[in-house]
Amino acid sequence: MTSVAQSTQPETRLPSSPGSEWWRSAVIYQIYPRSFADASGDGIGDLPGITSKLDDLEQLGIDAIWLSPFMTSPQKDAGYDVADYCDVDPIFGTLDDFDAMLAGAQSRGIRVIVDLVPNHSSDRHEWFQAALASEPGSPERARYMFRDGLGEHGELPPNNWESVFGGPAWTRVEETDGTPGQWYLHLFDTSQPDFDWANEEVREGFRGVLRFWLDRGVDGFRVDVAHGLVKKDGLPDYTPPADSASMGGGEADVPYWGQPGVHEIYRDWNRLLAEYVGDRALCAEAWLPSPAKTALWVRSDEMHQAFNFEYLQTPWSAARLRAVVSESLAAYGAVGAPSTWVLSNHDVIRHASRLALTGEIPQGSGIGPRSEVQPIPDLGLRRARAASTMMLALPGSAYLYQGEELGLPEVVDLPDHARQDPTWFRTRGERYGRDGCRVPIPWTATGASYGFNDSGEAWLPQPDQWAQLARDVQVDDPDSTLSLYRHALRQRREHGLGTGTLTWSDGYGDHVVAFRNGDITVIANAGTEPVALPEASAVVLISGPLEDGMIGSDTTVWLEATETE
Repeated sequence: MTSVAQSTQPETRLPSSPGSEWWRSAVIYQIYPRSFADASGDGIGDLPGITSKLDDLEQLGIDAIWLSPFMTSPQKDAGYDVADYCDVDPIFGTLDDFDAMLAGAQSRGIRVIVDLVPNHSSDRHEWFQAALASEPGSPERARYMFRDGLGEHGELPPNNWESVFGGPAWTRVEETDGTPGQWYLHLFDTSQPDFDWANEEVREGFRGVLRFWLDRGVDGFRVDVAHGLVKKDGLPDYTPPADSASMGGGEADVPYWGQPGVHEIYRDWNRLLAEYVGDRALCAEAWLPSPAKTALWVRSDEMHQAFNFEYLQTPWSAARLRAVVSESLAAYGAVGAPSTWVLSNHDVIRHASRLALTGEIPQGSGIGPRSEVQPIPDLGLRRARAASTMMLALPGSAYLYQGEELGLPEVVDLPDHARQDPTWFRTRGERYGRDGCRVPIPWTATGASYGFNDSGEAWLPQPDQWAQLARDVQVDDPDSTLSLYRHALRQRREHGLGTGTLTWSDGYGDHVVAFRNGDITVIANAGTEPVALPEASAVVLISGPLEDGMIGSDTTVWLEATETE
């Protein structure tokens, strides 16, 4: 699993004092490489494409980028099925291309976090291939979750667990003599076998992977399915509620999510990262029932950040937003960690659509042309601008997903034949999955692929509306969503909002979220009636136009705080 890395970056990082680490207040921009920018013209984004757009990211004003998987993979699940953790998949480039991208980003003051997928590998990984070629009970099989089946002849899976992507979570193998054999666990696609983290060889293998990328100069890791590595002893049957989210988050005791044993893994990783100067960071993708539960992942000796999915899943409701922000700040603050705010990513419906749906949809199901629930476009964009403006004023760190700074909506009308998400295939079209938020983003209003490349190829078809949302259309428009984000990030930095302290402001009504952070007062109107501006207030930032001097519906404003507040 490991190989020797040569450090390609001069070591210029300096240690910071506890409490001032960069990741506590950073705005981190998620790049989904296959959909960001394509330098080769084959229709799939790549590392040289990212390098070519670093100036644009610097102008946006972000502090770091997070790269979704670019490692060697058969791409059954868009790179989240890794065959070699220490190399770059040829569709994205080479290790030299990675080094060039890393150097280019860091020379602009942009840190780089890479995605790590430790819950499972690809079935093409050399370890799994060795397991298939070995006998039951062998050291090779012990790296994965192989089990004997139930029933008279082992014809039944070891338990009733269902895959996140739909269908059973177990697949039976054919032994080397041609007879039906053991079953292996895959919480995701059958091509993604789960590692057995009770095995010390697995733990040591991933220590080598961490060192490989840290030695190259990366600033940290976003850890995929961070809450899923350890399974409950005995692998007991479990049937999730019908309305549960695909990655968990709604239930308190799931035998494959959030098991206590996972924390020691991250304590081990924390110690390893501490050997490197420069505040290298770990961020957990952990879908858990509450901020209080999630905060257990970011205690001082474990991870440094954990996505606030409770916040992401909160509707555009003042009462609900106040509650989750209060709960989050209390829970994360109690363990000395920042809250890590997020509204969109590659697994959820883009918030420019999600915040204005005509009904509810479980996370991971997606929306398509035949869905009963549909977005309301203009309302969605207005709410998305307001929600982002509010989020970027909160103390802590924030993650942005590529294209949200352009106001991109979910692409609903992808044709069936173009879909590629395993969810679509494993549920036989019952769930659309995540393709709609992964469509290649537009850079120019003209061109066959809107500037994604020069060839016009795109791995998912782009909609006609990309022309009016392209970056070159928005960059010089002071009222564009791109301009709003650039202005918000600049003011966030100038006013130190990421390291500030939130104090709630009263008197604005039940449908308004109002608070003060440092010298900025934030008022987010989630109701239907305009809200009066405080007297003698100077507007610093606003997500939409004032209505007769008042804050309109679905609008957020930043004001210079007065001494009397």
